[in-house]
Amino acid sequence: MLDIVIVNYNSTDDLVCCLRSIYDSLRKISARVIIQDNASDDDVDRVYATFPQVELSKNNHNIGFAKAINNALRQSAAPYVVLLNPDTQISTGFFESILGYMEKNADVGIVGPRILDSDGTTQGSARAFPTPFTGLFGRNTFLSKCFPNNPITRANMLTSRCDGKTPIAVGWVSGACMVVRQTAIDDVGLMDPRFFLYWEDADWCRRMWQKGWKVVYHPIPTVVHSVGTSSSTKPARSLIEFHKSCYRLFDKYNRTSFKLINPLVAAALALRLVMSIVLNKVGPASVRVRSGKDVRG
Repeated sequence: MLDIVIVNYNSTDDLVCCLRSIYDSLRKISARVIIQDNASDDDVDRVYATFPQVELSKNNHNIGFAKAINNALRQSAAPYVVLLNPDTQISTGFFESILGYMEKNADVGIVGPRILDSDGTTQGSARAFPTPFTGLFGRNTFLSKCFPNNPITRANMLTSRCDGKTPIAVGWVSGACMVVRQTAIDDVGLMDPRFFLYWEDADWCRRMWQKGWKVVYHPIPTVVHSVGTSSSTKPARSLIEFHKSCYRLFDKYNRTSFKLINPLVAAALALRLVMSIVLNKVGPASVRVRSGKDVRG
């Protein structure tokens, strides 16, 4: 009934905890767990010691998030697919709640649950589709930190509009945890492999809407997302890939008549990248960069 897909990259400690929470929560629900490992060097094979039933495929090099997800999706045949980051933990009753909702709402292609920080704070995992202003007023930008209640940031962050009980339609939800209908995948296609890391979830959700599938944020089922384990190993590259994917997403949906502004957008993102590196003081390997599966902008 269910396929659970996890992409791992040097997050095996977290992955073991994630798997434990999955099997504790599944109860009588039948599920396959498919792990795509992107050439980790932290002994991913040790997951077999506790969870010999998982299906682990090891890539020869880091092929990126979207390509790894697609490899797993090609093996999937269950009616529903759950995409999970390895640094997540599933709450009790998660599967019953979210699958029950999908069964009753056949027009929904993707559901994203409420995602919590380790301290219980709700993450902004449900968003409107990005605009050129998102780069200036995303959740972690300088302007949003200085002016957190500005109307542009509030319009982009849709999580805060939910009453905490009622599912709401949103532009896109975080790929840190999303439940996807197999027939919607068949209709829309796999993730765009050109997105090495970051924004592939926003692109996929947009394509869902274009094909008539709803994307919904459901606040009752929850997961805890520690964020950043994979990204923290190579913070500079993570920032670079984040901004490259920003440009790729903009270019993909920018109307032809506005292609002349692409160089300006590229220059602005390059400047933003430099500012991000300076503000985050990227350099030492110990610097922690939050995962793009829950933090955009």
